[in-house]
Amino acid sequence: MPSRPIGSSLFAAAFVQTGDGWSGAEVDLRDAEIVDDLSDAVQESLDLSGDEIALLCVEVEDEWFAIARYQGDMEPRAFISDDRAGLTDALGELFTELAGVAPDRESADLGIRPAGDFDLLSDLGVGSEELIELSMEEGVLPADTLSVIAERLAFADELDRLR
Repeated sequence: MPSRPIGSSLFAAAFVQTGDGWSGAEVDLRDAEIVDDLSDAVQESLDLSGDEIALLCVEVEDEWFAIARYQGDMEPRAFISDDRAGLTDALGELFTELAGVAPDRESADLGIRPAGDFDLLSDLGVGSEELIELSMEEGVLPADTLSVIAERLAFADELDRLR
């Protein structure tokens, strides 16, 4: 598994949709080794109890971001802003696995390649086209993209509080 360089920046937070809006908590993913560790971390940080919608938002350095969606007993859904993160980063590898994609090791394409479930936020207000467009916007950092998504989904204040 690829390793994260010493000193690299990682931010991870989980958000749960409640009757009063969204509530969030920072999530420690440093010891995540398998995909199930991601859902366990979300469960522990939010103390989930039922069919509520939970989102795990991760940003690594100025390189990539990922969002995983958990809801009750349904299979988790994931989106990663650049599937090549799975080639260079252990956490990126977990997210590409969760998203059901295999990065192309042979591709000479240096562009950003979003992957996974482009519709995972559609019912919440961010459609697939918008998610892809936000992910590929040139010169925009992953943290800024997550902030825009959080604003659209109405949990920007919680995201800012945790940063």
